[in-house]
Amino acid sequence: MKKDEEEAGSLIGQVLKLSGLVAYQDGSVVSRTLIDKPKGTVTLFAFDKGEGLSEHTTPFDALVYVVDGAAEVTISGEAHVVNAGEMIIMPANEPHALRAAERFKMALVMIRS
Repeated sequence: MKKDEEEAGSLIGQVLKLSGLVAYQDGSVVSRTLIDKPKGTVTLFAFDKGEGLSEHTTPFDALVYVVDGAAEVTISGEAHVVNAGEMIIMPANEPHALRAAERFKMALVMIRS
């Protein structure tokens, strides 16, 4: 069993606060995989101010839920500000990018079908 799978397995059956499962690091994007299955993943990210993910596409829809702070999510050239407690769905095969105007944490849920 891989380390990530062991870590994720240790979370099962516990009540946990998402914001406490990943920490900010200066000048970095930190990620932690919570679920990694053939049909989908749940990954938690912490972005330092100014960090982001460059424009890319994926073959699957992806749901972004902002846990802390605020993110700028651009989908097909249209920018959206997503604040803590809000979500946005990035459609499959559409170019999208994320940027941290301030530090933020997000859960990324991707369902593969």
